[in-house]
Amino acid sequence: MEPQKFTNTKSSVEESQSSPSALQELFDTTRTVSTSESHLYNLARQIQHNLEFQHAWGEMIIHDHSPITQNKLPRPLIAGLPPKRLYIHPDEQIELLKHEKGEISSHPEMEWVLPTHVTENWSLQALAEIFDAVETVPPLSSHSLNQNIDKEVGWQWRGPHRQKRLLLATLHDDSTVVYYIVHDGIVKPRQN
Repeated sequence: MEPQKFTNTKSSVEESQSSPSALQELFDTTRTVSTSESHLYNLARQIQHNLEFQHAWGEMIIHDHSPITQNKLPRPLIAGLPPKRLYIHPDEQIELLKHEKGEISSHPEMEWVLPTHVTENWSLQALAEIFDAVETVPPLSSHSLNQNIDKEVGWQWRGPHRQKRLLLATLHDDSTVVYYIVHDGIVKPRQN
């Protein structure tokens, strides 16, 4: 009986361990040009990756300087365009019903996203610093707002007329992300 000859082939397990994940490829191909601490910038990139590939967001930019003052932000923020509107103001819902226009504008709006980790503790003062450093609506990239927004029902609650808000993205250790809408100030509750 002749001994078997083995060739040097990798098993599928070895190949999957050696090929980087999509997130790792993003980290490897994207140069870190941020002046923020690298762990905060990597957190922002992980949230950006989740929004892009799990939630179909587009036109995302990581900001580490305030668009208002050009000063460094306390941490990186993401500006992006969700596939559909994330929030409808309660007064806008009432206005739409009064005009017998039950459908909600399908035009998405640029949103701010604040990347955080579940182990972080946030205070109202820390959130206020973030809100003070950003505009109501993130600066647009190639996306242009609907030019007739002022003629639509509910225009006063959209675009630059809306209340300042951001999407608080909280990353857990198991890579799941939870999103909360946070407003600057008090929002009138919805009427039932």
